[in-house]
Amino acid sequence: MQDSLHSNADRSPVNIQLVVAQPEFDQAICHIIETVGAEFGAVGEGFGPSDPEVKGMSQHYQLALRGQYLVALLNDQVVGGCGIAPFNDKQDICELRKLFLLPEGRGYGIGRQLLDESIAFARAQGFQQCYLDTKSNMTAAIALYESYGFKRLNQALEGAVHCGCDIYMLLDL
Repeated sequence: MQDSLHSNADRSPVNIQLVVAQPEFDQAICHIIETVGAEFGAVGEGFGPSDPEVKGMSQHYQLALRGQYLVALLNDQVVGGCGIAPFNDKQDICELRKLFLLPEGRGYGIGRQLLDESIAFARAQGFQQCYLDTKSNMTAAIALYESYGFKRLNQALEGAVHCGCDIYMLLDL
């Protein structure tokens, strides 16, 4: 995982670490997913923050074959995370899941680092494509995904469960 020391223009030096989710991070990650979800109106059925896995990300992703959830630490504080897991029963498509960052974790390039590591993991697992769904008001996330090469789809992939989302994207790996 990446470990870097850099500074933002108006901020003191920071230490950023990405680590595989462990049980001691579950409560913090649950709080982040629910808090950031609420910030962008992704609340209730049809949105990622309501998925049962949110209560125990480390257990879910440890059990998920070919899945991984990364936790982002900023100066040893949990500020976000991102996961990769198979998309339904498809062997060649994975899903980018729950890339959420607290406001204090934004502006350091953590989202891109999480995406870099997650996509590298997906490629190593042999996936050919990566799907995601999000909301149109998550403009910074959409810009990140598009800069990475994700292309917008006209509709969700068959079997997608986040019917509250209105942006669907796919990346050829």
